[in-house]
Amino acid sequence: MSKNSLSDVKYSVLDLAVITEGQTPADAINNSRDLAKHVEDLGYTRFWMAEHHNMENIASSATSVLLGYVAEATESLRIGSGGVMLPNHSPLVIAEHYGTLATLYPDRIDLGLGRAPGTDQKTAQAIRPDRMQQVQQFPRNVQQLQQYFSSDNSSADVRAIPGEGTQVPLWILGSSTDSAHLAAALGLPYVFASHFSPQQLHAALQVYREKFEPSDQLDEPYVLPCVNIVIADTDKQAEFLSTSLKQMFMGVVTGNRDPMPPPVDDMNTVWNLRTKMAVEQMLKYTFVGSKETVREELSDFTEQTDADEIMTATYIYDHNQRLKSHRLLSEIMNGK
Repeated sequence: MSKNSLSDVKYSVLDLAVITEGQTPADAINNSRDLAKHVEDLGYTRFWMAEHHNMENIASSATSVLLGYVAEATESLRIGSGGVMLPNHSPLVIAEHYGTLATLYPDRIDLGLGRAPGTDQKTAQAIRPDRMQQVQQFPRNVQQLQQYFSSDNSSADVRAIPGEGTQVPLWILGSSTDSAHLAAALGLPYVFASHFSPQQLHAALQVYREKFEPSDQLDEPYVLPCVNIVIADTDKQAEFLSTSLKQMFMGVVTGNRDPMPPPVDDMNTVWNLRTKMAVEQMLKYTFVGSKETVREELSDFTEQTDADEIMTATYIYDHNQRLKSHRLLSEIMNGK
């Protein structure tokens, strides 16, 4: 059933603990915690952090540690991974980490799972030499996680303590129809990475909905696409602020992982046509502007995707402007 309006759609945050120029990792982590406290008061449903490694501009490598730091500072906000790159890890250890979080913060922990490395290939090899074999085992390892979290595992030789019986909800993250098939087959909610890999969004959502099999966790499909959002008082100001986001994605294209730079007046002074085209393709589902502009574009997007929830990544150099952008989004989602 199509959602009638934005007020029917839940809204959440994806955060990477982005390090900006002049900041330390500690600054970025504390800003993430501050953001979580801020959005909890604005009606956001969940606050997720993503696993990345060997990047000077991202401080969320030890994701479960950071999530505990955020959960301790909040009361009702759901806290989770967006996601854990499961082939980097033992399913048992992830069950123990997130089972511990779920024991400390009951009914508040989500576990989003992806299969990408979250880094470059050399670093991925350093994390786990047999990683490629583990990628092939991803569906089996997801099911193993479910088993560790279930009460039924109490008679097994290998158990997750804490974790057993916590039933931490799992989510499948992806950017292709492969992940859509898996989420549908396992009856799990599906998160699509349209904030940086938009190409297969609609095809993947169609596969997921058509192939979905109900499970103990979920009766019917649940779709959560990620988008980038930068909102300010005027379109012009938002466009100015968004140049930090564009420069950060330039780094993805060129391999530059320096801390996120401040905004610039003219992007044509910092990128060439080829880089611009690559970045703009990645940022297809990026909504930048005043409340009025973003409201219209976001309404069209949620109608086209029939999203149950949206997850927003907001990369803004100035922390106070980032807080403001999230406040303005909450006003949009609540019809203000």
